[in-house]
Amino acid sequence: MFFLDDIKYEALDLPDRSDMDDAQMQAAAQAFAQFMTERHTVRDYSDRPVDEAVIAECIRAAGTAPSGANHQPWHFVAISDPDMKARIREAAEEEEKAFYAGGAGDEWLKALEPVGTNEHKPHLTQAPWLIVIFAQRWGETKDGHRYKNYYVPESTGIASGFLLAALHHAGLVSLTHTPNPMKFLNEMCGRPASEKALMIVAVGHPSTDATVPAVAKLKKPLDEIMSVNPKPAGDENRD
Repeated sequence: MFFLDDIKYEALDLPDRSDMDDAQMQAAAQAFAQFMTERHTVRDYSDRPVDEAVIAECIRAAGTAPSGANHQPWHFVAISDPDMKARIREAAEEEEKAFYAGGAGDEWLKALEPVGTNEHKPHLTQAPWLIVIFAQRWGETKDGHRYKNYYVPESTGIASGFLLAALHHAGLVSLTHTPNPMKFLNEMCGRPASEKALMIVAVGHPSTDATVPAVAKLKKPLDEIMSVNPKPAGDENRD
């Protein structure tokens, strides 16, 4: 890879710099938070096509995510071919049958009841695009030398979040799907053993009768997901 074979450390002046005052920052933060509340996981897709160039730009945005040692340990396979989507759906539903037949365990299945999912995954063929996200557990230099990637799940998870935000920003809806196991995706997508499929993202436009489960609108309040300057355990009485 270029960043291992050829690149040495060099400090550059910060190429992009924001210059907002406090009020502008607050407004921008609020606007983005509101925008992201309008992102929904959707299982019902219309047949409206999506240009490949839009998908490419969203993946380009995902590729700007930070990563361990800047190794960028991810690969995105974009699929619009109907036959390939059908094969993926068939294989995924086969795995899901075992999952919903009890393989997941009672607690997990109970947790999924409010979401309304089952072993049927029509979105995998309805959506105009599927994006399969692979995490690269190791890489190879130009001369075939294997090297280790670092913080692979964390890095790929961040990139996946960038992708979902980019798709939403482009006016599209998406659904993350994680059949387990997903080894069948390596062969279908022509990816090497060094990579592990993490998820399938269905992408497109919502159908006119698209719905979302009511539970999806229940988000934890800020005071449950954010702490500011917390005291270490045992320090409560040290003031």
